[in-house]
Amino acid sequence: MPTECISFRETNYFSKFICDYLDQKTELKDLYHRFPNLDNFKYQIEEKQKSVDLKARKVLSEVLSQQYSGIIASELTLEHIELLKAENTFTITTGHQLNLFTGPLYFLYKIISTINLTKELKVKYPNYNFVPIYWMASEDHDFEEINYFNFKGKKVQWNSKLTGAVGHFNTKGLDEVLKVVISEFGPGKHADTLKQWFENAYVKHNNLADATRYLANQLFADQGLVIIDADDRELKRLFTPHIQKELFEQTAFDTVSETNKTIEDLGFKIQVNPRAINFFYIHEGIRERIVFEDNIFKVNNTEVSWNKEQLLQHLAEVPERFSPNVIMRPLYQEVILPNLCYIGGGGELAYWFQLKSNFEAQNVVFPILLLRNSVLVKTKKQASKLQSLNISTKDIFLKRDTFINKKVRKISNIDINFLPQLKHLEKQFEALYTIANQTDKSFLGAVKAQEKKQVKGLKALEKRLLKAQKKKLADEVNRMTELQEQLFPGQSLQERNLNFSELYLEFGESLIPMLVDELKPLKGQFIIVTL
Repeated sequence: MPTECISFRETNYFSKFICDYLDQKTELKDLYHRFPNLDNFKYQIEEKQKSVDLKARKVLSEVLSQQYSGIIASELTLEHIELLKAENTFTITTGHQLNLFTGPLYFLYKIISTINLTKELKVKYPNYNFVPIYWMASEDHDFEEINYFNFKGKKVQWNSKLTGAVGHFNTKGLDEVLKVVISEFGPGKHADTLKQWFENAYVKHNNLADATRYLANQLFADQGLVIIDADDRELKRLFTPHIQKELFEQTAFDTVSETNKTIEDLGFKIQVNPRAINFFYIHEGIRERIVFEDNIFKVNNTEVSWNKEQLLQHLAEVPERFSPNVIMRPLYQEVILPNLCYIGGGGELAYWFQLKSNFEAQNVVFPILLLRNSVLVKTKKQASKLQSLNISTKDIFLKRDTFINKKVRKISNIDINFLPQLKHLEKQFEALYTIANQTDKSFLGAVKAQEKKQVKGLKALEKRLLKAQKKKLADEVNRMTELQEQLFPGQSLQERNLNFSELYLEFGESLIPMLVDELKPLKGQFIIVTL
């Protein structure tokens, strides 16, 4: 399985912010705690070990055991859940929404990056245990983002009128989606496995959180992955002191707003903006913001309200109804897990960079931030075509028009580069300028206008010649663009469009082990794998 790499910056698919972070630019150092390299984990372990108490570990392990009671977990996963009670055990965490049938392909890459980092850390620090965690975003409420997956250019979608936290959504109606899945996947052993997984997950489980846990467990149980649903009373109870601090002191607004100004001064965009109170209230199909108005705490768009004493009592009785938003969720994660590192995509890390000051205000250790592995998967047939068409790894990442223009110039038997002619024209006009400077200024203006006209004319001729050659070489251009479209569907990264099922149909149960072998979480480059 040949593997190639290209820098994230060279792909032109990643923000300058993330590329500067990977290059460890000094101006970003105040926005994160430690850079992700093996040596830095030593200091992260030492710092985190001081902040996690055994009681919290015991609660975490017991909650996970309860959540796994209804599914068949691997011995390694169960061992990991038990190990979380020990003070020398730490987690590496990634998180993802409850996308239908896992959603985009990068769901796999996030989790595999997490699994592989725990393995690297165990080799480096054998006296400690490292557990890979997938944090299900069960409290999110943006159903439109997760209710579909793409399969061979088609959108397989689940329509539901339910509202509130998506993890609570009843799976009623997904039996109809199963019929679509069966027709799309077609016949074959691997297709039968995918159909069975879909049915077992979404038809035989009552809610979306349980369905997603089942499916992720089917994919990664052998790797010891532990899946957590933090929408839980006892876990929220561990977080109660921080909920109180946010409700009554509103710390996050000030700290994050200050960091946002720093980020904007550096010329980067803000991903998320804090609110005065960064919690939702979830109950019976609602997930609405908690606001403080006229000395009363209220649930937006409802009749629910409390004074301070009532709110404290309500929080003590039903902490599970208090749901952190995007600003507070990372803090919740780091409070209840003995976590060392969060692994996410570029957009995720960009908002994590906004949060360090709030962690400091809440006296919680800020995790190491690691950009997940990004991968382009080629089949051997596609790799052979790329080679025969003389398309390099860097070429395939070019935007469509740039890609076509570059390749046409390269394969054409006519030189489509008019630079020599432009240089020759420049020299001719140098002589004219010498003459012009010795006479009336109006003549100088005429020379400049003529130069501009002729340069424009030459460039127009070059474009027409390129267009003519594209037409003449249409067959070869079509083969190249068709191949690029296969690897970059919709002119976007493959991992952001394809669902894992397309690869599973071809590679079956060997898909995950092959990717586990190839992904290197600390490599810091975009990986191109030929399977």
